[in-house]
Amino acid sequence: MRAELNAENKSLIINQEIIFINQSDDTLTSIVLNDWNHAFSNKNTPLAKRFSDEFYRGFHLAKDEERGSTINLIVNDGTQQFLFWQRTVKNPDYIVVQLKNQLLPNQKITLYLSYISKIPSEKFTKYGYNNNSTFNLKNWYLTPARYENHTFIKNSNNNLDDIANGVSDFEINLKISKKLEVSSDLNSEKTTGNNDFSHYRLSGNNRTDFSLIIEPKSSFESYKNSSVEVLTDLKNNKLDTTQKAIVIDRVINFTNDLIGKYPHEKIIVSQTDYERNPFYGLNQLPSFISPFPDEFLFEIKFLKTYLKEYLKTSLHLDPRKDNWIYDGIQVYAMMKYIDKNHPKTKMVGSLSKIKLLKSFNLANIDFNDQYSYFYMLMARKNLDQQLGSPKNNLIKFNEQIASKYRAGLSIRFLDDYLQNDAVDTSIKAFYKKNQLTQVSKSDFEMLLKSNTTKDINWFFNTIINSRDIIDYKFSSVTKTKDSITFSVINRTGAPIPIPVYGTKKGKIVFKQWLDIEECDSTFTFERKEADKIILNLKNEVPEYNLRNNWKKLGGFFPNNRPVKFVFMKDLEDPYYNQILYVPTLSYNLYDGLTPGVRLHNKTILDKPFIFDINPSYSSKSNNLSGSASFVVNQNYRNSALYNARYSMSGSYFHYAQDATYLKLNPTVQLRIRESNFRDNRKQLILFRQVIVNKEKSAFVTENSPQNYSVFDARYINTKTEVTNHFNFSSNVQVSGKFGKVTGEIEYRKLFEDNRQINLRLYAGSFLYNKTQSDFFSFALDRPTDYLFDYNYFGRSESTGLFSQQFILAEGGFKSKIVTPFANRWITSLNASYSIWNWIEVYGDVGFIKNNSQNEKFVYDSGIRLNLVTDYFELYFPIYSNNGWEISQNNYNEKIRFIVTFSPKTLINLFNRKWF
Repeated sequence: MRAELNAENKSLIINQEIIFINQSDDTLTSIVLNDWNHAFSNKNTPLAKRFSDEFYRGFHLAKDEERGSTINLIVNDGTQQFLFWQRTVKNPDYIVVQLKNQLLPNQKITLYLSYISKIPSEKFTKYGYNNNSTFNLKNWYLTPARYENHTFIKNSNNNLDDIANGVSDFEINLKISKKLEVSSDLNSEKTTGNNDFSHYRLSGNNRTDFSLIIEPKSSFESYKNSSVEVLTDLKNNKLDTTQKAIVIDRVINFTNDLIGKYPHEKIIVSQTDYERNPFYGLNQLPSFISPFPDEFLFEIKFLKTYLKEYLKTSLHLDPRKDNWIYDGIQVYAMMKYIDKNHPKTKMVGSLSKIKLLKSFNLANIDFNDQYSYFYMLMARKNLDQQLGSPKNNLIKFNEQIASKYRAGLSIRFLDDYLQNDAVDTSIKAFYKKNQLTQVSKSDFEMLLKSNTTKDINWFFNTIINSRDIIDYKFSSVTKTKDSITFSVINRTGAPIPIPVYGTKKGKIVFKQWLDIEECDSTFTFERKEADKIILNLKNEVPEYNLRNNWKKLGGFFPNNRPVKFVFMKDLEDPYYNQILYVPTLSYNLYDGLTPGVRLHNKTILDKPFIFDINPSYSSKSNNLSGSASFVVNQNYRNSALYNARYSMSGSYFHYAQDATYLKLNPTVQLRIRESNFRDNRKQLILFRQVIVNKEKSAFVTENSPQNYSVFDARYINTKTEVTNHFNFSSNVQVSGKFGKVTGEIEYRKLFEDNRQINLRLYAGSFLYNKTQSDFFSFALDRPTDYLFDYNYFGRSESTGLFSQQFILAEGGFKSKIVTPFANRWITSLNASYSIWNWIEVYGDVGFIKNNSQNEKFVYDSGIRLNLVTDYFELYFPIYSNNGWEISQNNYNEKIRFIVTFSPKTLINLFNRKWF
């Protein structure tokens, strides 16, 4: 390849020669070339869709000059005849080149290509150009795709760093400005140059990819040992060169011993690669908190990134389909490294030594135990996925964290079960075989089975290729002074071996693996003075529930868990009943500031039963208030209905200056999802009975009942991403005094010119209405909220600032129209359109119908400042049924606002891109 960088135009002019050898047994009529750089060419590529799915707006809002593409492509064969090539609109990131003649096995053909590769901005994926004249190049050239199982692998770029290239030898002549320098893991030689340009010759054999960074001044430091040269720019200004060299040498030697020698002369370990997939937990800590020594921080960052690059560059698997092998070996090696070099390190480092934190389970678990908790976070949410799933099918949290960690845990589990270094021997043999021929996951499976006499089909059938969860418990335990007799129940039926331990005062006195065929049987072990027996003590098996894994062999209650009070939040501790307590502070106009304490059992992992009690003190009324809820969660692993939630909740607050309300709310929620977990469509079916008991108020003049009960049934179907949002909901409410049915459709579209339109259609009708007031009527602009669902700061206010609070519900109007209620039916359309950034124009139109009156047409319009959607918004009315509102008196009283003080709203904005 001859490539010339035009730094000003952010492009490379490329002339390329590909000598393609058909090493398969098939006759080829076409060749597929990966062109992942072209995935950045427009807003409708699979890459753009991926960004939208994960709520990243940057790519959609980018300027055209910030995008990448491959242009002016010409392909010739050895006879200088033009070859027909095609890229589809659906898959623009690879091309299919049609050959003039068939290519038989062991024959070769030479393709000549010329094209311009426009480099994208680094802000999308961290690869590309930046404003400092640095080019971190990735997938910038065309190269043959991997050929496997009689076909070329046609993968689109999903920003997963998993391109499936054929193994190739590279020779590149690179021409760049004299003001720039090159860093690469290819062999590099600066050949010639003149006053304006430098020429580099880059070469490397038996590779699928390489790194190339072009900078005004190279930021990479070189560290050499006897096996490889490491180029790294990992940030850590507190370590000197010698300290870094010691760490790097230790990691390289460990990896060589565990897996094998790196096959190339150089490897790049970059800050960019680390930031794309950091060590989660460490990267979340603020800079002023340093629970780990500087050397350890550098070491764990280097270890993680080095292993990733080492495996990606030297293991020639399909990195999308066989991704679990890359992840599993990487995390397994990291755990073994910590066991060998930092066995006493805790998950929170030196914070575990602080006395105030001693009671937290978070402060007591070992560093390697965190991998299991991250996997369990998703398993308890019923969001875990098969380890054998293709990488592009994984939701982001699984792809970057949970599935990666579970893969490592699973290999460690297999190693512990097989013993005799069977796993380590298999990894080394697999790595060595990979250097000689193209391998796949079936080769890894064959090697593992060849190095043990035990049947391990369960490992691939259940651990790798299913979502089956593992959960064992003791069913009965009897003991004598010298022996223990017990039986074990496999609660989920997943055929997995499990270890049983005996401990005395916390020290292990025996360990025994129970094989698959032995589980659900009765065992008798020598007691060896054990005072407790525990299943899966060291969490070797990635088990769903550890709380039922132990039995005391002394005391009247053999499995009693003492209660432990914990401040704020903690990890689940299987040996205690944890009650977490958190100070709370809320506000409404009638209760004033309401301090309280929240008592609950919500640890970081979801539980099947949750209680949440929040007693508080109303400073304005000088009495007690608060809320409570009790929830039972039931997950369904293999159906579209994935979660059923049964709850009873209640709240007691003031709804007026002199009157309180008590709300009781028994509820059943059924949650439905698509078979593709990455699909953002979710459905919800909800049934509840809302029971309200209100004190009579001298300040509220509306003729509203003091006690009532409403049955509420809802269906919600929503699909949301950055560029499109659609939500449909329907609702039926029935009580003794009224019955009503409603429907609502929301639609949001972000156009290619970065304008956005929001549409909402709402319609509702009474089935019957025996009430004498508008308390249960449809509202145009401010619902009475008789179900007490909305977070009104002053729910009974009709004038003043608190009456201007806006909640998008029912009619959704912002102006206060003379006839604000409808006791027969209502229909309204709310629309807004962005004119510049977060400034939008809005308009609402509708019809309302009241008894003994003709239907009435209503409308309003104005300006919306959409500062943070659903969190902070302002509405300025301009024109409505009331006339030109902007010119009327007391205009400041017409302005509406949305303000939400709930941290959950902002957390959800963050979570949606992960789950």
